[in-house]
Amino acid sequence: MSDTARKTIHVKWVRSGIGFSHLQKRMIRSLGFGRLNEVVERPDTPQTRGVVTRLAHLVEIVERPEPPAWASVPEYAIRRKDSGSELASEPATDHEAATPVSAAGSTEQKEENEAE
Repeated sequence: MSDTARKTIHVKWVRSGIGFSHLQKRMIRSLGFGRLNEVVERPDTPQTRGVVTRLAHLVEIVERPEPPAWASVPEYAIRRKDSGSELASEPATDHEAATPVSAAGSTEQKEENEAE
């Protein structure tokens, strides 16, 4: 990839679109914003810069945001169980290994009831 293909900008939505034209609100949504104070990463192209310029009173270009502090804590980290990952090879916890018990009881009790 060339350097221009990898360059991106981070845009932050800082002011509500209330009181502005519906076209400006549509441009906000076209940049990928969903909430106020959200930061999105967009390619640094003349088209993106033009939209940001037209919305200069609603958005601003910011530095790359740092990840939140809680993201580095293992209890809050999002982990996926992939077949090739080390998480999939971990032993199952008690609640995962337990077989479900129906309202009538365990499977042994069902077999006894059917035999009678």
